[in-house]
This record gives sequence, structure tokens and C-alpha cells, in this order.
Amino acid sequence: MVSHLPLLRALTYEVIIGFKNQKVYNQFVLMVEKVVVGQLATNCYLVTDDKSRETLVIDPGDDAELIINRVRDLELKPKQIVVTHGHFDHLLAVNELKTAFEIPFLLSRKDEVMLVWFRKSTQHFVGFDPGPAPIVDAYLRRKIQVFDIKFKIIETPGHTPGGICLYLKEKNILFSGDTIFAEGAVGRTDYPYCNKNDLSESIKKLMRLPDDTLVYPGHGEETTIGQEKMFHRMQK
Repeated sequence: MVSHLPLLRALTYEVIIGFKNQKVYNQFVLMVEKVVVGQLATNCYLVTDDKSRETLVIDPGDDAELIINRVRDLELKPKQIVVTHGHFDHLLAVNELKTAFEIPFLLSRKDEVMLVWFRKSTQHFVGFDPGPAPIVDAYLRRKIQVFDIKFKIIETPGHTPGGICLYLKEKNILFSGDTIFAEGAVGRTDYPYCNKNDLSESIKKLMRLPDDTLVYPGHGEETTIGQEKMFHRMQK
């Protein structure tokens, strides 16, 4: 299932680039394409500079052929794959995308250990052997840059030890992985490597973002930080 966000949802960024005493204003449109993949309905996001068509792929959780076809249909140019955490349903298509587009795969160093369980977890939950786990090409740091935008990496452990969110401060956009979802839902914490207290602190960190921050979660529909604050107040 593919959800193509309408043009009205596109976001215009104003990037200021300094050349000595001169400032050049460069406007471009950032497109967010959501592709829902796999048996667990993971949201894979294709985040693209509309001018250059350069693309950041976030959480390619399965259905590699579907993602590749969408990339080609839209004439995108993938540059990096970023996975918000090490669960199999967010990275089942990584190997195929790496091969198809010759691009690196980035993950938190703290979640690399989870790739050891990639094969068994996939077999247990969705009933097939995915083959070897993907190899991490680089570890996520405080920021990553794709095209002219720097994405801030917010560490949000709890659901997994190395869970992260990607934040675009300039226009208040958050890709939240499985840390928070719409209507007050949060990532599960019932596995041995999870930590409920860490997740609670991670959520508090996200709730300090501006209310109009648009949240693109790892599953389900979009929401805003303002909406989620209301749900989390009610749950206290």
C-alpha cells in the first residue's frame, strides 16, 4: 500500500547560504513520500529535495521491490538509508536497496547488536528467512546531512537501546520511529533489552518540541507534538 502525500503537504524550506558578506536565499521543496510496507505495516519514508531529487530513505522495513519501483517512478536519487532502530520490521529491505542504489546504511551503534537477532526475529514474527542481516556502513551521530538539509539525531532509547528520531528544526518535522505514535501510543517495552524508564524520559524529551511539530511515526498515521501532549497528560 502506497500513500502519496498531496502537493499541499510539501514543505518549502528557505536555506541561507553565506558567501563572505553576501547572503543567497535558495528556496526548495521537500517532499515526504510514505510507503507502507510489510506484514507489520511499517512506514518507510522517502524524504526528497524536489529540485535535485536527492532522497533520504528512512526505515525500509520490507517490500524492497515496491520501494525501488516507487523510487524509479518518481525519478528519485537515493543517497542514504537511515533506520530509526534495530528491529527487523524497519530494515528488511536494506540489503536490496543498498545493492540497487549503491548507498550506505546508517544505524545507531547501540542498536547494532540487535542485528544478531535479525534473522531469527523475522522467522519468528513473520515466518520467512530474510537471509543475512545488513552490514552497517556508518553509525549515526548528532546530525546527518542529505542534500542541503541537516537532520538532527535525537537519541530516544527505551523501545530499543539505540532508538533515534530525526528532527528538522527549521520546519518542525519529526520522524519518530517507534518511540511515539498517534493518539498516545508508544513503543513496547516488554523485551529484555527494553527500558520503560528510558522510554518515559525519551518521550518527555520529544514533548518539549514545539506543539506544531509534525510527527511521522514508524507505524500508523501522522500526528503533531501538540496532539500527543494532550494524550500523554491524560495518561499521567
